This record gives sequence, C-alpha cells and structure tokens, in this order.
Amino acid sequence: MLVTYLVERKSWIMFFMGSQLLLLFVGYVDASISVSSLLYPVFLLSLLFVVFLLLRWRAETRFYRKLDQGEENVDVMELPEGRSPFELVVEKRLIQQGDKLQEITSDSKTTLEQEKDDLLSWIHEVKTPMTAMRLMIDRLQDNELKSGLYYEWLRIHLLLDQQLHQKRIPHMENDLYIEETSLKSIIFKEIKTLQSWCIQKGIGIDVDLDADSVLSDAKWLAFIIRQLLTNAVKYSEGSNIEITSYEKNNQVHLVIKDKGRGIDSKDLPRIFDKGFTSTWKHEDNTATGMGLYLAKKSAQSLLIKIEVVSKLEEGTTCTLLFPGKNEIIKLRSV
Repeated sequence: MLVTYLVERKSWIMFFMGSQLLLLFVGYVDASISVSSLLYPVFLLSLLFVVFLLLRWRAETRFYRKLDQGEENVDVMELPEGRSPFELVVEKRLIQQGDKLQEITSDSKTTLEQEKDDLLSWIHEVKTPMTAMRLMIDRLQDNELKSGLYYEWLRIHLLLDQQLHQKRIPHMENDLYIEETSLKSIIFKEIKTLQSWCIQKGIGIDVDLDADSVLSDAKWLAFIIRQLLTNAVKYSEGSNIEITSYEKNNQVHLVIKDKGRGIDSKDLPRIFDKGFTSTWKHEDNTATGMGLYLAKKSAQSLLIKIEVVSKLEEGTTCTLLFPGKNEIIKLRSV
C-alpha cells in the first residue's frame, strides 16, 4: 500500500525534488552562493518531506480503512493508474447505496402495484353491495327518503367510479378499444343514472344530437361525459342543461351547456389541475378537484380536446372536439 501511495503522490514528490534540484542548480550557477552551504537545508527539507509523507500515509490509509470497515480488503496494487484508495471506497459506497436504492425502489414499486390491485379488487367487490343497495332504495315507498338515500348512493357511486378510473389511467393505452360509438346511447345512459338527482334539483336536460357516431373508446368516453354532466348537475339548480352535437370541418363537436353558477375567469386556466377547487366558493368541501383533471387526462389519450367557456352566475359550456378519422387511425396503430 505504501508503494501505491507514493506512486499516487508522485506529482508532489517530483515537484519537491525538482525544487531542491533547482535550488542546488542556482547555487552552482551563482558564484556568490556556495553549493556546500545549500546541501544542509536541502537535506533537512528532504528529511522533513519524507517524515511528512510517512505521517500522511498513516493518517490517510487509516481514514480509508475506517471508511471501508466491514467490507472485504482491497488490493490497492491492482488499482488502475490515477485512482486512489479514497476514490475506490467512495465508488464502492456509491455502488452499494445505488443497489440499496434500486432495491428499495423495486420494493416500493411492488408494494404500490399490490396496493393498486388490492384497491381495484376492493372497488369491484363494493359494486355488489352498491347494486343491492340501489335495488333496495328503488323499492322504498317514501319518496322523500328515497330521494335522499339515492343522492347519497350516487355520491358514493361516482367517487368509486373516479377512483377506479384514476388507478387505470396510467395504463389507459392498454385498455383502449376504438370503435364506432353512439353518443346518443352513452349520453342517455348517463342521464338515466343522474335522473333522480336532476329531479331533486329541478333540472331538465335537452338533447339535440345532429352528429351521433364517433370513433372512440365507449367506456372511457362515457367516463369523460359522466364527469362533465355530473359537474353541470352539481352546480346548477332549477334550470335546463343543453346537450348538442354537430359536425364541423370533419370533426364532431359535443357541447354540454348549463346555466349554473359558472366559473370565475381567474379559475378557468386551472380547472384541469389535479385537486384544484373553486376559489370563488372555497368553502364547498364536497368538491374533490379530480373530476375535470381525470376527464382531461382521459381525453388526451383519446385525442379529444376539451374547451370550456364560462361566466360567473351565467353558466358553463363544455365542448368535446373529437379527432378526425386520420388521427384515430394513428391512435389505432399505436
């Protein structure tokens, strides 16, 4: 190890020896300086330098061994030129830490995947008693009680639905099936689900679909429309919601327009942010800030653009712009 240490410090040694030789050369050239008078300080300095190297060798190797405690001994004679024991120890520590981090990351990923699978399994299990509850609510004779219970059931149903799709979105591309899809069948199915809630709030829904067929994934498209319709009903009272569709420039446009409380202009750029809720009525603790975020994420995978126009106290208009057939062909080929 001493030899290796001296080899690694050869630049120091060469600099010191060069300076001493230079000093002797100056004494040889300069007649006013006696070379013999310089030999004594050169000898003392050389001796001190050797002692210094030995002391530093002991101190540094002790430090390296302390860092390397608990590890296998390393034969530093086999080190490549230009690398110190310290560099080797640091490299080994970094490699060990990297391996540990990789192992922790792998374990965490496995745990998260397991938790995700458990949650999805739990959601599917909960659907059975939820369906039974719905049937029991439908058999109630007390309309006021029936309406209240159905509203709470619907809230749970929609929250579970959000959780289910939120967990699926990261792998949404593997779940897509693009086909000719009827907007009418999806919209009327969603309206039927929200029917009791709409009656409770005195909301009517007008549907006028000039364009009915689109190329999309029916399941995920239904989820997007569900989020937009749910928001329209949630923030409206005693007014109509208009749902229209038309074709323009070979693109189908689906418009959902309500006359509810609307969205503040300063909030519009942030409505698709994860967890964002209105700053206008921030005390509304029923909002999760996830509906529009999930709708936007889902729409991006389907190449659907969502445009929102709103004015406070006047209502909100959401427009779904479906991709053209050429874009859908690209999506199918992915």
